[in-house]
Amino acid sequence: MQNKNINSRGSVLAYALVIMAIVAIISTSMLKYITSQLRFSFYRSEKEQSFQVAEAGIYFYRWYLAHQVSGKTAQQIKTFWQSGNPYGVNTPYEAEFFDPEGGAIGKYRIQVDPPDLDSTIVMVKSTGWTYKDPDVKRVVQTRFRRPSWSEFAVAANDVMRFGPGTEVFGKIHSNNGIRFDGVAHNIVSSSMDKYDDPDHSGGNEFGVHTHISPTDLLPPNAVPQRVDVFQAGRQFPLPVIDFNGVLSDLNNIKTESRKPTGNLLNNCTTTGCYFDNTGGGRRIILKDNKTFDMCTVDTYNATSYSISKYKKVANPNKTCDSCSGQCLANYPIPTNGVIFVEDNIWVEGTINDSRVTIVAANLVSGTKANVYIGNNNLLYTNFDGKDIIGLIAQNNISVVLNSQDNLTIDAALLAQSGRVGRDYYSGNHKNSITVNGSIATNLRYGFAYTDDTGYDTRVLNFDNNLLYYPPPYFPTGTEYSIDLWDEL
Repeated sequence: MQNKNINSRGSVLAYALVIMAIVAIISTSMLKYITSQLRFSFYRSEKEQSFQVAEAGIYFYRWYLAHQVSGKTAQQIKTFWQSGNPYGVNTPYEAEFFDPEGGAIGKYRIQVDPPDLDSTIVMVKSTGWTYKDPDVKRVVQTRFRRPSWSEFAVAANDVMRFGPGTEVFGKIHSNNGIRFDGVAHNIVSSSMDKYDDPDHSGGNEFGVHTHISPTDLLPPNAVPQRVDVFQAGRQFPLPVIDFNGVLSDLNNIKTESRKPTGNLLNNCTTTGCYFDNTGGGRRIILKDNKTFDMCTVDTYNATSYSISKYKKVANPNKTCDSCSGQCLANYPIPTNGVIFVEDNIWVEGTINDSRVTIVAANLVSGTKANVYIGNNNLLYTNFDGKDIIGLIAQNNISVVLNSQDNLTIDAALLAQSGRVGRDYYSGNHKNSITVNGSIATNLRYGFAYTDDTGYDTRVLNFDNNLLYYPPPYFPTGTEYSIDLWDEL
């Protein structure tokens, strides 16, 4: 009996040891699990706070840019980036981040890639971390961009009508109403919620509407989808675009064209080209060797815009019948890409690996200058952003009477106080016009009329390169907005 008791007590002890071992293993595992979860929660908390600190750095920089460049001219903004010692350029900028109670909880480091000379893009990278765990870092990178007048396939300040046969790839906006009877592959917008369309009688119509069957109902009915016409939709009302503000840009471009001499007339150097209002204007023929031919116009037809005589370079009192020989001069396209003429311009040709803005603006007298195109095509060699043409007219950008039957214009077009289009030439029919770029017109745009006069087919292809690389010194907004966001 005594041996049996001893054996029983030994068995109980063995069982107890086994149970204690199991409990210890389970307890240790649970403790490790709890500890790991606490560490993971702490890590997630610090990681999330680091992310918020990094984002705070991005929004600080947006605030900083707004205070540094708002209301400034393009040249002043360019000077800021080149010599204004902006935060984060060359040397990273660091600042503390405070919680609502006022205590510092971490830091962000901002590193900035400033815009290229021909770009409106600023790349900003912000790295954030907390003081509790500085090894846990989050990095956010954003692209800031200033809007440009070359952002739209068509931007207008007047009542607009796009007839059947018009196909547009790119955004369309007017400060007034739009009747669109073609096919729009991007958003069509207006600053009007409704308006009285002058092309017909009846009640007010939607700010953007169509008469393609079935014609849109009138307000206050619901706006129909109409994806057959507005494939990306339509929006109204939206803010107004200020055409009057372009005048200050014209003065700035004129100043840039006269550098470094500043006060010489008919001065064309590698840094800028300026030509005065001698004669009737200038004919400019862009070439694919980074130069352009130029002739001074002596006389032209004020209706068809055809040139009849040119002035000789050495003796302006004598003329030529063509833009050649003694009437022709050749210049390099300047490095700043600015050609300014204080008079009318006729432009054509092809560029290759060049970026140029050509401006017709008479800022010394009351006669507004025009740009005339269409004698020949205006073309790019490259469509990857290497080739960019901007045409700015103080008044109109007009396609001439004897324009090409199939005309192609590779350019961003801006008519500050007039319109982009073609005059009415009764009975004159053309086949197709294609604009690869953008159009901004103060007055009603159009290359065709309701009696089929003008171009039968109108194709407007927006050049996406203009979003990030507008023509040199082309008017832009002064507010930077976040265009792209990513976590690295």
